[in-house]
Amino acid sequence: MTSVLARSQSLLSVPEILISAAVFCLLLLLFKTRQRIPAGLRKLRGPRGYPFIGNILDLGKNPHLALTGLSQKYGDIMLIHLGARPVVVLSGLETIKQALVKQGSDFSGRPDLYSFQFIGDGQTFTFGHNSEESWRVRRRLAQNALKTFAGSTSPNSSMCLLEEHVSKEAEYLAAKFRNLMKEKESFEPFQYVVISVVNVICAMCFGKRYDHEDQELLKIVDINNDFGLVAASGNPADFFPILQYLPSRSMEAFKDLNRRFNVLMKKLVEEHYEGFDKNNIRDITDSLISFCQDKKPNLNAKDALEDKNIVGIVNELFGAGFDTVTTALSWCLLYLVTYPEIQKRIQEELDQIIGRERTPKQSDRAMLPYSEAFMYEMFRHSSFIPFTIPHCTTRDTALNGFYIPKDTCVFVNQWQVNHDPKLWKEPSVFNPDRFLATDGTGINRVECEKVMTFGLGKRQCIGQNIAKWEVFLFLTTLVQKLEFTLSGREMMDATPQYGLTMKYKKCEHFRVKPRF
Repeated sequence: MTSVLARSQSLLSVPEILISAAVFCLLLLLFKTRQRIPAGLRKLRGPRGYPFIGNILDLGKNPHLALTGLSQKYGDIMLIHLGARPVVVLSGLETIKQALVKQGSDFSGRPDLYSFQFIGDGQTFTFGHNSEESWRVRRRLAQNALKTFAGSTSPNSSMCLLEEHVSKEAEYLAAKFRNLMKEKESFEPFQYVVISVVNVICAMCFGKRYDHEDQELLKIVDINNDFGLVAASGNPADFFPILQYLPSRSMEAFKDLNRRFNVLMKKLVEEHYEGFDKNNIRDITDSLISFCQDKKPNLNAKDALEDKNIVGIVNELFGAGFDTVTTALSWCLLYLVTYPEIQKRIQEELDQIIGRERTPKQSDRAMLPYSEAFMYEMFRHSSFIPFTIPHCTTRDTALNGFYIPKDTCVFVNQWQVNHDPKLWKEPSVFNPDRFLATDGTGINRVECEKVMTFGLGKRQCIGQNIAKWEVFLFLTTLVQKLEFTLSGREMMDATPQYGLTMKYKKCEHFRVKPRF
């Protein structure tokens, strides 16, 4: 007996025993986090996943395309598994409207994803997994601040402050493009568009404009670009809880980027406190400080009115307004050079209605239906925000006859809606005319409302109207003053690169020609 025991001890060294113990613990954790399908969800159809990883491999590099294809087989309400987490995927405009609008309270939650706690220190109203009352109050604070700013009139003109900032930056960008053509054969426009857009959001949030070479501005741009690259790859720890305890370069990079951005936003907000004057509201940050100090009685969630939450709200407004508008404008430029006949038609409309003596204004929008139709077709065709931020159910509910329990993670596939052949004739074709009224003199609002870019219902992006203002003013000002082409016989690679916002590969072959 002694000899048998001695032989067995000699077979396993100390390191081997430790490795075996680690493997055992890993298997135990995997067992505990294996797929568990709540009873109510078992009636939902969906692709069969692999043990432990679920349907991760089914999604591939383009989840929006993969889930659109799967929805054709399994329907508008489909069940998939990402690691241990069951996820309901919604497709089809009517099904999504039913969930997010008609049953909005049932689907207005956010899943408790691991990565969300690091965005804005967990103080954001869009990503935060907090009580309904808490996020509603923070959202209302942000809405009030946006309205206060957007409704304020510039002391130097009849335009509102927002329009004045956008118009100045659009004219500056057009001049920048003209000067670039004096220095080089062609250029890559995205880096200049980014800086012009960030200057608008800086003016909105902090009342300041930066020079294009300013180091603080470049730091903001760099952090945002890095955040997009890191976030685009996703955070596996959100769906594989065991990964929260293991080293991860991508997760550490994600945390570090959020920390750096939070520090920068905190510094700018603290500067506002030092110069705050209740009788002189300069920007959105001042407006938020004023609301928080007043403790408005209709904003009755005290935890959401603490001054520390201002940084989270400003952080969120800044990030959302920055990336969305920048990406939208880059897609506008791509479509302009890809379809020169469409560009020419926009210019003809602008020449006829605006002329060349002044730049377009927001009030001109109703008289420029083709320009607006182009913008909506850009939103639809590119679908550069393929999914909304994930939702989750706030209570046990039923959708189209299917039971969905509380705290179920829900994905909303906007790309599928924008390319649904049941809604759009030839959805793969870029055609702004689909948004014009029958007589061609106005916009078909019914068609415009079918485009999904900013979500729907209670969690709809609060800045969508401001984003559309910005895109419209930048677009019309640039196209009025410049003609965009590509150098030589270069062709654009319009293949979107999947991410939080989908962008195309950068192209250094853009050229501009002054129109007057």
